[in-house]
Amino acid sequence: MLHDLNLYVVGRLLLAAVLGGIIGLERQLRHKPAGLRTNLLISFGAALFTVVSYEMAATVGGDHTRIAAQIIPGIGFIGAGVVIRERGSISGITSAAGIFVMAAIGMACGAAMPVTATFSTLLLLVASALLGAAEERFGLDARPVCFRLTVPDAGGIVERVHQIPAGAGIEIRRWQTHKTDEGFTVEFEAEVTLMQERDLLAKLGGVGVRCEARPLRP
Repeated sequence: MLHDLNLYVVGRLLLAAVLGGIIGLERQLRHKPAGLRTNLLISFGAALFTVVSYEMAATVGGDHTRIAAQIIPGIGFIGAGVVIRERGSISGITSAAGIFVMAAIGMACGAAMPVTATFSTLLLLVASALLGAAEERFGLDARPVCFRLTVPDAGGIVERVHQIPAGAGIEIRRWQTHKTDEGFTVEFEAEVTLMQERDLLAKLGGVGVRCEARPLRP
């Protein structure tokens, strides 16, 4: 009854679940869209499909890669689900890429390549944790920021303000201008790194504009 299940198969499936859980835990702790259960199930499922594909080909004949080959488009569908488009910006692409790699790791486990799967997991962990922390530490990661400016009522200064981010290659979204007693209030959004934000505030302050910047997400 259990002739299709042996310690070798169990070991491959357990390794896939453990490796997926390691990556998923790191993503969960960093509050990313795809967390512990998602990565664990993706890795485990990819390994199971790979095992089934090999076993069915050995039992009834056929191409042993046919079922496993369908994992790739299926994972693409799941990855698209974690990509979020909000307020003109796109987030979740790193998580979607991680899901794609996690499926490949699960397939490696199912194909009896434990060393390759383990090495790939360590490399993915380094890329996700260490490089992600470095991006946050040095402000290399772009995020949407809302800029609020108080512009004096002087001829042509609003146009000059508009040209400053454009000259720095920064795409402006939701530009709004309101007349006030002090002159004009200008609000716009842009996706910038921390260095770009500081440089933009310095340039805007240099033309006599009072500036405030507020990240649109933590």
